[in-house]
Amino acid sequence: MKKRYRPLSLKKVRTVELARRASKVALQSLGRPHRPGGSFRDFWQSLPRVLAAQDLRAVARAVLEARAQDRPVLLGMGAHPIKVGLSPVIIKLLQEGLITALATNGAAIVHDFELAYAGQTSEDVAEELQKGTFGMARETGRYLNECIKEGLKDGLGLGEAVGRFIARHRRMPYRDKSIFAACWRLGLPATVHVALGTDVIHMHPWADGAALGEASLKDFRLFASVVSDLRHGVYINLGSAVLMPEVFLKALTLARNLGHKVEPLTTVNMDFIQHYRARVNVLARPTIPHGRAYALTGHHEIMLPLLAAALLEGLK
Repeated sequence: MKKRYRPLSLKKVRTVELARRASKVALQSLGRPHRPGGSFRDFWQSLPRVLAAQDLRAVARAVLEARAQDRPVLLGMGAHPIKVGLSPVIIKLLQEGLITALATNGAAIVHDFELAYAGQTSEDVAEELQKGTFGMARETGRYLNECIKEGLKDGLGLGEAVGRFIARHRRMPYRDKSIFAACWRLGLPATVHVALGTDVIHMHPWADGAALGEASLKDFRLFASVVSDLRHGVYINLGSAVLMPEVFLKALTLARNLGHKVEPLTTVNMDFIQHYRARVNVLARPTIPHGRAYALTGHHEIMLPLLAAALLEGLK
């Protein structure tokens, strides 16, 4: 038999007093309009005390607390932050001791080198691809491949080899904009994690797969050493959707396999899209059962300077 439905009667609906109901937003949570001429501190305090604004404050607090306890703050990133002009911001954080180690993919050394050597980077891929010249800048392919091989002969990993080369080479007029040179001068770990065939320098005749692989493997073990020291520290993934989240997960596994108690720790993912691997391999899994995880969604060229300014001001 077909069941027939009638509209519910609302005569016995129970209500509650608004004042007695728990609410997530109150007057003290509201933001304030920016006051012209005000300081960055004033602006920071004017942000609403809800959702991402509170997470941003929490990330700043975690970084500052970690450094106050001499715990590491490790920045893992793709090449995009360099391409959108953030090298000076990252270098300042390295110089001030607010970032204590750097880990990147292979594309990062390309853009870092080109900025230091020529003061420009990031070609028009679509146009150059049609001509068959995408990624074929001679100096980029030759100098980077050769410096990696030379560094390996001296026992250096890939990141340190590139940093030393840029810092010392006489034809680097803009070396002050190189993140890797800054790490080398400061004596901070800078590791490069390569997937062979993904970077433009792999297309050049000077590329040596054995050297690239060995230098990058050396960097992975150095990175794992830094990760093993992350108890009460912070790991920030900036703009890497696949490679760095995977490398971080493997390094963390290795550290814990060898008996390092890498907890509690704080992990942060900063990107304009929250991708699966970063969400799971950076935020969710590593912080079980003791840790904190924050997802900050937005464009790198806006979000990182905002966080950096708070850190440099010492704002909690």
